[in-house]
Amino acid sequence: MVAVASTKGLPKKQPGQPNPIDIHVGARLRQRRTLLGMSQGKLGETVGLTFQQIQKYERGSNRIGASRLYDLSRVLDVSIAYFFEGMSNEIVSDRYQEVTKQLSADVSAFETDDMTRRETLELVRNYYKISNPSVRRRFFELAKVLTDEETAKKKS
Repeated sequence: MVAVASTKGLPKKQPGQPNPIDIHVGARLRQRRTLLGMSQGKLGETVGLTFQQIQKYERGSNRIGASRLYDLSRVLDVSIAYFFEGMSNEIVSDRYQEVTKQLSADVSAFETDDMTRRETLELVRNYYKISNPSVRRRFFELAKVLTDEETAKKKS
């Protein structure tokens, strides 16, 4: 089993409230589109979207996916980094702290997970090296009996 970073523990976005990063990216999208004299409809048509979807991106109410951001950067002739330039330190700092806190918790959980210990990995690797399925099954049953006995001793 592989430990996967989760968003558990991160502050929940209030319903109806766009993420500040999405708002910033949307504002940069609107700024560049306007600078080029392009309508929302024309931009949407160029990338295969409706003008309403472009409006939602520009307001930050819909998040722009990585592939869509790439398409928009090509059409607007800017780098992907352009959309993040000028982001306030407050937005960056708040998000960095949230993510760092969650990653620290994930690392702690990963380090204490028996499935990630070297001993566990070696045991599993060696178990599957046993070519005889009957012997492998008996070894499995032995391990179960030993752990059941250990659990029973701890309970008494």
